Amino acid sequence: MMRYLTGILFFISALGIAVVFLSSSQKHEDERFIAVTISDVSKVELYWKDDTGEILRSIGRLRSFVGSKGKRLKFAMNAGMFTQDNAPLGLFIERNNIVAPLNKATGNGNFYLQPNGVFYITTSNKAFIRKTMDIATIEKIAWATQSGPMLVIDGAIHSAFRKGSANLYIRNGVGVLPGNCLLFAISKQPVNLYDFAEYFRKSGCRNALYLDGFVSRMYAPSTGIEQVDGNVGVMIGIAE
Repeated sequence: MMRYLTGILFFISALGIAVVFLSSSQKHEDERFIAVTISDVSKVELYWKDDTGEILRSIGRLRSFVGSKGKRLKFAMNAGMFTQDNAPLGLFIERNNIVAPLNKATGNGNFYLQPNGVFYITTSNKAFIRKTMDIATIEKIAWATQSGPMLVIDGAIHSAFRKGSANLYIRNGVGVLPGNCLLFAISKQPVNLYDFAEYFRKSGCRNALYLDGFVSRMYAPSTGIEQVDGNVGVMIGIAE
């Protein structure tokens, strides 16, 4: 299902996407992870349902949905935790519309490990990841998804994570890089939260957010990564 290359940098100039396959010989890079860097956040959208109101659930169905509109899916990834019926567990904003409200409840599981956070893009195409408790207003937000826990907070790894933890899963997440760029990453093998957070921090992200675990999927066909199966909620996508 996946083909891995190492030490190669692909540029997709039309979309402003740089896809990096990591080599352990390169500084601050780790062969356990595959990363996609988005330099033009205006191309990023969030998807949940099709035009009939049916939940998409998988990248394969998302690909078919954008294809029905005469577009081609260039990149996709699951974008946050969800309920048993695939509904967003926290805040979901789609094209300036609040579909699901901000969730400040307490509970068990990764989503509720405080602080959790929100990844959002403003109407002026600025990308942010902020702690849920710091979200005072949701005006002027074009796209948003809430998940948790935060991986990196103001340059520091989440204090609840422990180096050497045996809690290992395939994981995916998003971080904000300098210059209003985004870093999406998925692990190629099970990793703990500390190592996953450390990857984002070493890559230059001052804030990063955990999106999910064993359900994680990434789609970037120009690189040979085409995970179109799965059963997820909201997805991040770039189509042209």
